[in-house]
Amino acid sequence: MNAPATFDPQAFRAALGTFTTGVTIITTRSADGEPIGITANSFNSVSLNPPLVLWSLAKNARSLPAFSSEKYWNVHVLAAEQEALSGRFAAQGSDKFAGVELDDGIGPAPLLPGCTARFQCRTAFQYEGGDHVIFVGEVLAFDNSGHAPLVFQSGQYALAARKPRTELRLAAPPPPECSYTEDLLGYLLGRAHYQMLDTLRRLLSGQQLDEQQFFILSILCIRDNLTLDEINGFVGYTGLKVGAETLQALQQQDLIACEQNAAGTERYVMTAAGREASLHQIALAKAVESEVADKLDAGDVMALKVLLKRLVAATDPGLPDLWAAR
Repeated sequence: MNAPATFDPQAFRAALGTFTTGVTIITTRSADGEPIGITANSFNSVSLNPPLVLWSLAKNARSLPAFSSEKYWNVHVLAAEQEALSGRFAAQGSDKFAGVELDDGIGPAPLLPGCTARFQCRTAFQYEGGDHVIFVGEVLAFDNSGHAPLVFQSGQYALAARKPRTELRLAAPPPPECSYTEDLLGYLLGRAHYQMLDTLRRLLSGQQLDEQQFFILSILCIRDNLTLDEINGFVGYTGLKVGAETLQALQQQDLIACEQNAAGTERYVMTAAGREASLHQIALAKAVESEVADKLDAGDVMALKVLLKRLVAATDPGLPDLWAAR
């Protein structure tokens, strides 16, 4: 096949970017012992027997002389929570290893902690690859932590979520005449929400608090000194409307107190007992989340939270920001 008459490098790069890769940091040491590290996504496997991997480095990279002359280098497959580390090693002119406690490796190359997988290598071959140099390394040692990996796709970081090997069904398919199926997003969100909420409700029952009181204390724990209207503004998404009688019940339990300012406006604040109760409630909510997370993959949990935040932002009717600075 003949090459096109005009070849757009940017379009070619964008097309290559559709191939999803992991993110790695490659490290070595210069001849004078200086630690060197760069972020790369050109890492790939070559052979199982012998164990060989490869990656490539631009010919104009300042670190090329070190990688070309030094035999030992390490490949670190970054975990999903190491995005900041990836950015640090992708930048130039900074002390990339500052504050990083290195692990002991079998060779002189720096060995970074907390990664999904690590491969300690010795250069076996070097090849010319256009404007890059391709390094093929023999793997001398490796380890795999099982952490969810950091992913790069179409020019930005991404998260990897596992797709079931077979279609995941919650129940038998509905009859053909029924257009309501379990694949409706509203059904899936609603069922997941109420199943988790049911578990939390049973835990809260031992605290003599109902669901609405839990919401109120949670809000006042984040942002204190609110009027009744402000509280309702923050819980509006639940479909529940807080009334004066609910706040009075919390006052009778000494969980909140009502204060009036100079203008006579009533504002509600947490008491010490209320703050302690709220912290206990949050611990219960986190316990429910932890129980669910243990049944899922760590990468799935991170991807789920990202997608839910996007969904919340896309469907937000204009609720006030509970976490914004006052």
